[in-house]
Amino acid sequence: MAALDGIDALVGGVTATSVDTNDASIHDRNLIIPVILVVIMLILMLLLRSILAPVLLILTTVLSFGTAMGVAALVFNGIFAFPGADPAVPLFGFVFLVALGIDYNIFLMTRVREESKAHGTREGILRGLSITGGVITSAGLVLAATFAALSVIPILFLVQLAFIVAFGVLLDTFVVRSLLVPALTYDIGKAIWWPSKLWRRGED
Repeated sequence: MAALDGIDALVGGVTATSVDTNDASIHDRNLIIPVILVVIMLILMLLLRSILAPVLLILTTVLSFGTAMGVAALVFNGIFAFPGADPAVPLFGFVFLVALGIDYNIFLMTRVREESKAHGTREGILRGLSITGGVITSAGLVLAATFAALSVIPILFLVQLAFIVAFGVLLDTFVVRSLLVPALTYDIGKAIWWPSKLWRRGED
């Protein structure tokens, strides 16, 4: 009995708790992120009536998240010299950034689809971007400023999350949604709507 008590003492404490928390966070991240992406993909397919467009939007959003995490790591380690990241930060950052990024892309691409019906895909992209650009950019600035305000709270988790989300929203607003997605869609042309009717009868 005394031996068992000794073993419990060895595996307990702050270190064991940290290991368990980290393992649980990794498990949740590996489970929840793919589920979120699959659900969003299905919703986008139903909304845009396309397969290629949702794939493009998902990939650019994931790219935006990965870039935000990479820059955050450089800032946290190289500038602020933080002791480490909370294990839950990547998952929370992913949920916020994907939700916001997909929303912006939905606003853009649904408008582009409507314009493409009347003017062709490439002209529809230009029209859709000009119509939604100001609104989405303003919303991105407001959201980024709101999340950045959390960084004044002296809690490491909130500071890290605030930077990741604020930077990611600005990146998505000014680079991904304004440049990358329209440019890729413009290059692809009407094939972006495959296999919908718009792809078969649309014009580049």
